[in-house]
Amino acid sequence: MNHRRLPSLSSLRAFEAAARHESAKQAAQELSVTPTAISHQVRGLEEALGVSLFVRKPRQLKLTPQGRELQQVLETAFDSISHFVERLSAVPVRQTVTLSTTPAVAVRWLLPWVCLLRDSHPGIDLRIHASHEPVALDGVTADIAIRYGDGRWPGLIAEKLFENTFIPACSPHLDLHDAAQLSAHSLIHFRIAGAVSSPLDWVAWQKLAKVPGLDVSAGLVFTDETHAVSAAVGEQGVALMSRQLINDELVQGRLMQPFGPSLEGKPFFLVYPESRQQDPTIRAIREWVMSVPSGMSALSK
Repeated sequence: MNHRRLPSLSSLRAFEAAARHESAKQAAQELSVTPTAISHQVRGLEEALGVSLFVRKPRQLKLTPQGRELQQVLETAFDSISHFVERLSAVPVRQTVTLSTTPAVAVRWLLPWVCLLRDSHPGIDLRIHASHEPVALDGVTADIAIRYGDGRWPGLIAEKLFENTFIPACSPHLDLHDAAQLSAHSLIHFRIAGAVSSPLDWVAWQKLAKVPGLDVSAGLVFTDETHAVSAAVGEQGVALMSRQLINDELVQGRLMQPFGPSLEGKPFFLVYPESRQQDPTIRAIREWVMSVPSGMSALSK
């Protein structure tokens, strides 16, 4: 391995600055040293190279031919180093933000529009934490969340996103139009395994509807809302789902609301710590969530 035989970098920098300014005093100001230090470094470089680099005149330095040649080489080399360092420093530091929300909101609302966040904030890596239970917004488990509730969480800012209205929904091919016909069809249930809180269910609906002969304990049970939606689209029965989460299916005619009543659940909110209100990454995620175009946003207005 060949070792480079180079003078000290400090002497080369001192010489290059002095040559550029043709002044030891101005070179000293640029490098934050004394003119004496510049002169010492340059003389040491001349001794190491065995050539004179300057013709010294009162209050002025004139380059010798060897000095001019060395100055041109160093100027090119230092410019190249400077430009590379600038490019290296310009590489953006990527920020990772974890957003916690329910699986259905993540899959059926947010994920189709992650491209908007990527386009507007390419330096942010979004992580989705899918859970029905609220998690700590401590910057470790999650940073920001979309939750359903009453909008009151101590220490958190809560901004309402959309309502959460539950309706009976089924495929139009079931030809179901009257609640009295419901007992002849399978009920599709969505129950969160091991969760402390759950969305509204058929039990709550029946208390309001009072359909004769309806057994609300029977039917298909899913722990994933998207599976319940798929079963309803597949003509497997009637589901009680959040209207806002099945808006696409309703608009496209793959699902319909055959009858009432509707149940008002707790609205969804965007929540984040008060202490991070001015955090650029939190503000970027907030801006993205608030701009997501969807049936849910339209229905909430």
